Amino acid sequence: MMAADSMEIDDALYSRQRYVLGDTAMQKMAQSHVFLSGMGGLGVEIAKNIVLAGIKALTIHDTKQCKTWDLGTNFFVHKDDILNLRNRAEATHHHIAELNPYVQVMSSTAPLNEVTDISFLRQYQCVIVTEMKLSLQKKINDFCHAQHPPIKFISADVYGMWARLFCDFGDEFEVLDTTGEEPKEIFIANISQSSPGIVTCLDNNPHKLETGQFVTFREINGMSCLNGSTHQITVISPYSFSIGNTTDMEPYLHGGIAVQVKTPKIFHFEQLGKQLINPRCLVADFSKPETPLQVHIAMLALNEFQENFHRMPNIGCIQDAEEMPQVNEDIVKWLSRMAQGSLAPLTAALGGVASQEVLKAVTGKFSPLQQWLYIDALELVPCLEKASSEEFLPRGDRYDALRACIGDSLCQKLQNLNVFLVGCGAIGCEMLKNFALLGVGTCQERGMVTITDPDLIEKSNLNRQFLFRPHHIQVCWSDKDQCRCLANLRPLLDSGTMGTKGHTEVILPHLTESYNSHRDPPEEEIPFCTLKSFPAATEHTIQWARDKFESAFSHKPSLFNKFWQTYSSAEEVLERIKSGESLEGSFQVIKCLSRRPRNWPQCVELARLKFEKYFNHKALQLLHSFPIDTRLKDGSLFWQSPKRPPFPIQFDFNDPLHYSFILSTAKLFAEIYCVPFTEKDMSEEMISKIISGLKIQEFRPSNKVVQTDETVRKTDPIPVSSEDERNAVIQLETAIVANEATKNDLQMKELTFEKDDDSNGHIDFITAASNLRARMYNIEPADRLKTKRIAGKIIPAIATSTAAVSGLVALELIKVVGGYPFQAYKNCFFNLAIPIIVFTETAEVRRTEIRNGISFTIWDRWTVYGKEDFTLLDFINAVKEKYGIEPTMVVQGVKMLYVPVMPGHVKRLKLTMQKLVKPAANKKYVDLTVSFAPETDGEEDLPGPPVRYYFAHEDN
Repeated sequence: MMAADSMEIDDALYSRQRYVLGDTAMQKMAQSHVFLSGMGGLGVEIAKNIVLAGIKALTIHDTKQCKTWDLGTNFFVHKDDILNLRNRAEATHHHIAELNPYVQVMSSTAPLNEVTDISFLRQYQCVIVTEMKLSLQKKINDFCHAQHPPIKFISADVYGMWARLFCDFGDEFEVLDTTGEEPKEIFIANISQSSPGIVTCLDNNPHKLETGQFVTFREINGMSCLNGSTHQITVISPYSFSIGNTTDMEPYLHGGIAVQVKTPKIFHFEQLGKQLINPRCLVADFSKPETPLQVHIAMLALNEFQENFHRMPNIGCIQDAEEMPQVNEDIVKWLSRMAQGSLAPLTAALGGVASQEVLKAVTGKFSPLQQWLYIDALELVPCLEKASSEEFLPRGDRYDALRACIGDSLCQKLQNLNVFLVGCGAIGCEMLKNFALLGVGTCQERGMVTITDPDLIEKSNLNRQFLFRPHHIQVCWSDKDQCRCLANLRPLLDSGTMGTKGHTEVILPHLTESYNSHRDPPEEEIPFCTLKSFPAATEHTIQWARDKFESAFSHKPSLFNKFWQTYSSAEEVLERIKSGESLEGSFQVIKCLSRRPRNWPQCVELARLKFEKYFNHKALQLLHSFPIDTRLKDGSLFWQSPKRPPFPIQFDFNDPLHYSFILSTAKLFAEIYCVPFTEKDMSEEMISKIISGLKIQEFRPSNKVVQTDETVRKTDPIPVSSEDERNAVIQLETAIVANEATKNDLQMKELTFEKDDDSNGHIDFITAASNLRARMYNIEPADRLKTKRIAGKIIPAIATSTAAVSGLVALELIKVVGGYPFQAYKNCFFNLAIPIIVFTETAEVRRTEIRNGISFTIWDRWTVYGKEDFTLLDFINAVKEKYGIEPTMVVQGVKMLYVPVMPGHVKRLKLTMQKLVKPAANKKYVDLTVSFAPETDGEEDLPGPPVRYYFAHEDN
């Protein structure tokens, strides 16, 4: 993450992850050494994720040689590693190290068993073990737990379709931030003088706090002794909470913000030995809450078998299964039969969760797992019962570990699969890795994987997309940048992440709800008047600065160019205006031309004038319209929370924020007006010299109406007056005479906002402009990183969540390919920070009853085939004959083809469908909406499914 001698975070690489973990956690990771034993499929998953995240050093350990088997589980093992009998740690070392230049990766092949001296582990902050028997795990865990401070211990394993994770971070493990959520800020409406004092929030703003949390206060008028003090709260309602005794305080007047205070929390862990007897498990699937304990006991039985026979049970062997202690017969039988196998998607899912626990262990950020997690793919079992035991036996190829879990027939179905992957970002890369390990689309005759993504690879992608390397930057993710239209209904597997949160959803035609059945709530828009005049939070000032960027550097140049592409010359425009024509946009475009800066000093002067306009005159104008003591009709003050009065800013060249605004704004003006400038031009000396000679006009108040209504959207520009038009004529004449309306003068460069290129100055401008506005309104400023996230609408991302989500999706893919029944599918939501993982059954599709047992779902489409002389009446009769119900209304989009109550519509029954619809020459069909008469009078007509009407019979 950072070189040993420097703690500078490489933002280009880590920006998306910084938003998840924060800089303190990133710094701690950059100082941590981790030991990881067992480089099978699970080990390599964990190694990949924590190296991408950016720890300081990782030692990977293994004593086994690469086998053909590993090709289907470890994505970094290659055929020549097997031919050359390489150790698994040595074979994967180079590939893991290549993922992140900031991480030192070492490999070890030394023996690690009951007689090994394990004191060498003292150099590590976290030890992870996979593929290790429990007796040795206990020895290592006891050693780690006894250290001061304790070494964090994590154990993880996948046996067939069962996965387990165990964490022990010591007797007392302090977490500074349990959730990673932004501290909530609550605007206050009232605080009572009572015991306890009741704090009420402003309307429509629930506090979303919990009893026992702490808040601090600021900007309270009246009860000002609360400012800066911290109080534990008790929730009374969504809009109120109580604090301590406020009876002796001054009466509350107005304003104020309560800010949530994050307090550290201590977590207590027990050693593996104790936890084996009395486990604390996280329940992930509430439809089978007893399963974690049953699997826990079954895995103890598996360990006992290992100890007794010095091997794992043989694949598909009934006798070995009977040797294991019988707890839950089904679980033990299947665990024994496929314990040697490995289901790559389950490995990916557990690897993601386990890696997040490693990051928690070394940073103290987020709540750790206490202390066991069991995930399974038990839903796969029922369909495997019917398969013969030969299906699961090894065949000496790369799919043996998978075959042991799902049988050969399913393996072949995966190989024959034709998959379309939309998006080759972080999740897309992980999905491709899962596809490769599952053999998806590898059958040459039938299988195929098609990927599409038009975006270019940026450096920030390398932090979580392990298929990309530095030489791929600025290459297109996939060579297909057009999404093919998927005409046929196919299963859709959807997933997404945001920071430590992730979701997966299975959409199956005719079985589940469709993707459109539920939408995310719309993003809350900031009211126009809040942005323009009454910001109350950093988000408002950042959005204002982002809007200013768009307006000045994208929108204006775009309008300017479009105008001059429409008219051939300035002379032509002048003539047409003089002859009385009104050319749309001409006033603004001519104003822009007449004020066009033609050299660097003029760009700096323009930036200085903008400073005055935005941060001085704007405040003076608002205070002119609404003086500080203005009161509303009810007698309350106009300027009270959440409205903050602005304070005009006096320009000070020596203030770094003022200087930063001038420099970044001047550079952007120079860019859009194609004005050259040098390094020397940007020196403080040069800019000071330019500004000191500039005359700034005094503020003159105007009587413009200030919009205060929050429901009003942005208004249209005020029409141009005749005086303005006369001015435009004079300005254009002047420009033509001065030879300043040449072809070069009539074009500007449009800028497209780009958040990830630090050299373009876009975020510099937005940060400076936003923080000056924040200062003007006495709002907390935001650093460049936060500004970039909000202005660029960046979704925080980390490799751990991505790996987990893609693994869970690939598990569902196996069920889809196997043609599993509806009940087998699971949707998932998780938040690895808390941590919670919740599996739920998919939502069954709703059936709409029309009548007499006739019903349809959102997936249904009725079809009617016609011919050339087919009339509307024929169409209605055809629907009745085919589907058993007579339509009373026929609509095409917004066009009403047949509504009997409309005048003249009954006559339409005789018209042909061709005449009514008037299709284009090449159109073979039209989609119509039909409705049916209600069962009882007075009710609405019943809508039916869409009906596709073909103008002629299809040959096929």
